[in-house]
Amino acid sequence: MNLDRAVIAFAGVMILISVLLVHFVSPWWLLFTAFIGLNLLQASFSGFCPAALVFRALGVKGGGCAFK
Repeated sequence: MNLDRAVIAFAGVMILISVLLVHFVSPWWLLFTAFIGLNLLQASFSGFCPAALVFRALGVKGGGCAFK
């Protein structure tokens, strides 16, 4: 798995977790979903993603073109 796919998979898992939290815990977890969406949006324009930095530090290889 390359870096781009790891970041996209991580974002998808976080969104699914936030949906479960909204359903079972509190609607306030929608703020977490909005944070994830805003982070994805800013990463698409700037190319900077904190999750990509963490995955790179953990040894996930590059290969995609989104996060260099």
